[in-house]
Amino acid sequence: MKESVKASVKQILTNYLELNNHRKTPERFAILNAVYSISGHFTLEELGEKLCNEYNFPVSRATLYNTLKLFMELRLVIRHRFQGSTKYEACYDNNSHSHQICTVCGSVTEIKSPEINEAIGNLHLRRFRKDGFSLYIYGICSSCQAKITRRKTKEKKQKIIKNRTNE
Repeated sequence: MKESVKASVKQILTNYLELNNHRKTPERFAILNAVYSISGHFTLEELGEKLCNEYNFPVSRATLYNTLKLFMELRLVIRHRFQGSTKYEACYDNNSHSHQICTVCGSVTEIKSPEINEAIGNLHLRRFRKDGFSLYIYGICSSCQAKITRRKTKEKKQKIIKNRTNE
């Protein structure tokens, strides 16, 4: 992540903590730095491991959860609830994006689509100001589709062989 983005989000957090008379703890800033050094989606566990292993800064699960909740309120992090898992993502410089999610293996891929961005940008909503969006498209990825096709082909062959032996 660009250093200018990291500096901006650090300043947003600092301003919020000062204005609301909250403590500027090293944990909050270490978590913010770790979040903005991760590319893409991450789980609470992955963030905790990164802090422990790469930053040598272990923090409790409760601290991670509460800090991410604060970051979501400040719109520095977005939470995604994908199939059976909760993942987070830094969003300061990326408020609008789409994801394709495989309903078989659960893989998540971010989609860059100017057409979708333009369509939603041109969408006029009554008494509502858009700040960003997340779009989830569910389907089956090519890897899973290939596995399904191979399995069906194998089952058909076995059925043909079974029918021939029974004749």
